[in-house]
Amino acid sequence: MLDYAAFPDQRQDLIRQRLQAQGRVVCADLAVELQVSEHTIRRDLQELSKAGICKKVYGGAVLQLATAGSFTQRKEQDRATKSLLAQRCVPLLKPGTCVFIDTGTTNLELAKVLPPELNLTVVTNSPEIAAVACKHPRCEVIMLGGLVQSSTGGCVGAPAINQLNGIIFDQAFIGGCAMSPEMGLTGFDYADCEFKKAVIAQSNQVVVALTANKIPAVARYIVAASQQIDVLVVETDLSKAFHQAFRAENIEILTV
Repeated sequence: MLDYAAFPDQRQDLIRQRLQAQGRVVCADLAVELQVSEHTIRRDLQELSKAGICKKVYGGAVLQLATAGSFTQRKEQDRATKSLLAQRCVPLLKPGTCVFIDTGTTNLELAKVLPPELNLTVVTNSPEIAAVACKHPRCEVIMLGGLVQSSTGGCVGAPAINQLNGIIFDQAFIGGCAMSPEMGLTGFDYADCEFKKAVIAQSNQVVVALTANKIPAVARYIVAASQQIDVLVVETDLSKAFHQAFRAENIEILTV
């Protein structure tokens, strides 16, 4: 058996593999398994954090995701799963309400499956989502304007924020790049994350639908703490430990 105490490079490689496979690691568990001190593991995590592999959190670390490409590129990834997540969100919608549908490829799928008989006001910062929602006969659509980012597919600047300040949302379906119980919902684009924060501040209920590869993980900027998310829609293979961790933050979990 390899003596991990004597070979820090191999030890860090193993920790990197665990992060890639599990999304998070716990210092105490690694210290026991690798027969080194927790201080040594924390030092390893510090080095991996500097390399952009993970984000240190209390008691361990969470995988830091790489950016996933442009909105156009992401539309073609995991479309079947995103459609299932979107369909699971539909029963949350209530007639006669005003909802915000954030830019994002899973939320684009939600716009596609809005029931035609549902009377709804849809507010969005995404031109593609607005175009899809306009096809629904009983949807009133409000498009927030401004410069459209190619990376996010939405308008996120001052004009869009000024417009949403005059609207109170019954629900907001917010997109995100990564989420963990410790760090909450995070994203890669600063302006987009600041825009999402402004939407959340105007919303009575916040719903987030994420594919499994985004949990647990962390991106660069915080969108919302876990306590600010009301409903999390995820795939069924989310582990029991993460179910418990998110429920401890008073998040309702819905699965597909």
